Amino acid sequence: MSTFSQYNFKGQKALIRVDFNVPLDKKTFAITDDTRMTAAVPTIKKILGDGGSVILMSHLGRPKEGPEEKSSLKHLVSHLSQLLGGINVAFANDCIGKEAFDKAAALQPGQVLLLENLRFYKEEEKGDAGFAEKLSKLGDVYVNDAFGTAHRAHASTAVIAQFFASEKRMFGLLMESEVASAEKVMHSAEKPFTAIIGGAKVSDKILIIENLLDRATDIIIGGGMAYTFEKAQGGHIGNSLCEDDRLDTARELLKKAEAKGVCLHFPSDSVIADKFDANALTSNAPSNNIPDGWMGLDIGPNACTQFANVVKRSKTILWNGPMGVFEMDKFQHGTKTIATAVAEATQDGAFSLVGGGDSVAAVNQFGYADEVSYVSTGGGAMLEFFEGKELPGIAAIKK
Repeated sequence: MSTFSQYNFKGQKALIRVDFNVPLDKKTFAITDDTRMTAAVPTIKKILGDGGSVILMSHLGRPKEGPEEKSSLKHLVSHLSQLLGGINVAFANDCIGKEAFDKAAALQPGQVLLLENLRFYKEEEKGDAGFAEKLSKLGDVYVNDAFGTAHRAHASTAVIAQFFASEKRMFGLLMESEVASAEKVMHSAEKPFTAIIGGAKVSDKILIIENLLDRATDIIIGGGMAYTFEKAQGGHIGNSLCEDDRLDTARELLKKAEAKGVCLHFPSDSVIADKFDANALTSNAPSNNIPDGWMGLDIGPNACTQFANVVKRSKTILWNGPMGVFEMDKFQHGTKTIATAVAEATQDGAFSLVGGGDSVAAVNQFGYADEVSYVSTGGGAMLEFFEGKELPGIAAIKK
């Protein structure tokens, strides 16, 4: 593999796998969040600046039966042109076939071509080598800048790399920084290393917690999953979310943490509600003594102080998952407190990595995105990386 920033793209057609899987308005098809598009701009601009041309390929949505209007990448063309400073962006109504090949062949230095949705072909998700080879013929150099799909062994994210010589395949700037940040936390974290794991289900986070037990000094558990742990330790959790089939798993994780000397932190108290509703009646209660008919929907004031103190003394922080139902005003204080603490610790010299859709949404909502060290664009990919799995999109480039 080559290093992107040192590679000269002059006269080269760069075929870039980007992650333009952005949300669109259901009626107007207007882009409602362009974060993933914005993240790819520096990679595109570097290639154009060198005197190369750019062919962009991506998926959008989950089309099941071939082409469909709501999943067409043509809806992104005008906004992409704006993001690139007004450059005309050509569009091909297919990602392989005559139109795509003709438009790619005609590209001049400084020009950009966006291909139609890769997933209009079932071969993309199947990792079909024939399909990948056809795509590879469009460009001279392959650049993977889609960390969000790095955990998928799809044709455009992994299989395609074999059709380019090692010096003609590389990560883009976004992928480089994603991998560097994740590897820093995973393999060279300065201690104390605190992992903040939230979200609804223990089952979704078992592997990441197990893997972090070998690396972290402290693991904070928040969100709905905390109540499964509370019940596993004999607590009374009322109507709070609980995976009864994971109580033994929770007990095993508690034993493993104790054996490895890792400090697990659970919320000492909770903001409780009489129903899952933005207008619910609320109160506070110890997390292990929630009255029947009530449910914990956020960490309580004592837990906020407790968790913030752990975060603020950390040198490395990984945050994956919210502390409560932060989308509702009454239950957002815990997640906001964590966001503030992570930002303050970062200001004091800690390295902080925020990843996973809800955590990223939270730091954006509360205005802290620029005050943490790195915000990851890849939810599932980052989770699998921290579970210790090899990501096909990374492995294919490094081979």
